[in-house]
Amino acid sequence: MSIAFVREKEGGEAFEDLPDRPVSPHPNFVTPEGLALIDAELDRLHTEHAGLSPDDKANMARVNRDLRYWTARRNSAQVVEQPPGDTVHFGSTVTIAREGGTEQTFRIVGEDEADPAKGTIGYVAPLARALTGKQAGDTVTVADHEVEIVSVR
Repeated sequence: MSIAFVREKEGGEAFEDLPDRPVSPHPNFVTPEGLALIDAELDRLHTEHAGLSPDDKANMARVNRDLRYWTARRNSAQVVEQPPGDTVHFGSTVTIAREGGTEQTFRIVGEDEADPAKGTIGYVAPLARALTGKQAGDTVTVADHEVEIVSVR
């Protein structure tokens, strides 16, 4: 470990001073569910912080770092309601057909909500950006692969 991340305390014990988590330069658009997830994470972290011993420097540093991150994300959150229509936009659930006929369904959400394994992708992802503004039946190319929009909800 680099000595730059270790701070000596009186008495000679050392603990990590964790650097802040990077914050995206993009607007912090969130779905209503995404805002609820941020609030739940803040509640969880406040509860964890309250249960920590002041002597548990490593966990205290981790929780404080995460509290700073999620507080900043909560303060910058811009809730985007899903407008009606059949055009792909933030909050849409989109089914695409990949080359070879494989279909995939996902929802376009905020960066902190994105979890491709759970069927969500961030609005800044190349696929989401390529699909935004398109409709069912349209075809787009992303990373040299063509996909067709099957449905938009």
